[in-house]
Amino acid sequence: MIFTDFLKALGQMDDRAFRRVLFLGLGLTIALLVGVYAAWLALVDTFADGPLTIPFVGEVTWIGSLLGWGGLGVLILASIFLMIPTASAITSFFLEDVADAVEAKHYPDLMPAPKVPFSDALIDTITFFGVLIGANLLALIAYGFLPFFAVPIFFLLNGYLLGREYFTVAALRREGRVRAKQMARAHRAEIWMAGVLMAIPLVVPIMNLFIPILGAATFTHLYHRLAGSPKR
Repeated sequence: MIFTDFLKALGQMDDRAFRRVLFLGLGLTIALLVGVYAAWLALVDTFADGPLTIPFVGEVTWIGSLLGWGGLGVLILASIFLMIPTASAITSFFLEDVADAVEAKHYPDLMPAPKVPFSDALIDTITFFGVLIGANLLALIAYGFLPFFAVPIFFLLNGYLLGREYFTVAALRREGRVRAKQMARAHRAEIWMAGVLMAIPLVVPIMNLFIPILGAATFTHLYHRLAGSPKR
């Protein structure tokens, strides 16, 4: 069932409204990654005594390395670690547009969902981002004691957090905060599994750029399936 939700999301790539949101999300994702990488280079350039040499990349000379192939390689590598928190932010800001496109095609008989105030979405995004970072920092302790289980712990933890966030934001539009959380608890196992399936490709360079928007669409389908919404 989860794979069916994902295939429906993937099959809507030819939708004009869906592509618009996809490209906006891609642009913002790349801008965030470039911004973080540029800030890191600026910090290094400020405090380092001389040029920084990165293994397999070479000497970092600020703008030249940022725009060069070496900088591109580091940016792609950085995306492995940055895309899970980035995905949570992208989803929170663009899910309403994604959900509108999904509902227009697959659930046309539904009344339009009320808009979530931007201030509420911003507070939710910042709160969840803090939880995500804090949980992963605490998980570093577990990685130290259980190194052979580090990979499954990483994906199970982030899959749980991402699944809860994706689903709650999707359900919040039509159910309200209390009911959305009740649904998330009632279907915790399925939502957790879907979150893990979203988290795995988020650490694959290039592919991970497309997952936040596809994840938002997938969880919109997941919510409507669990809610029993009439579909086309």
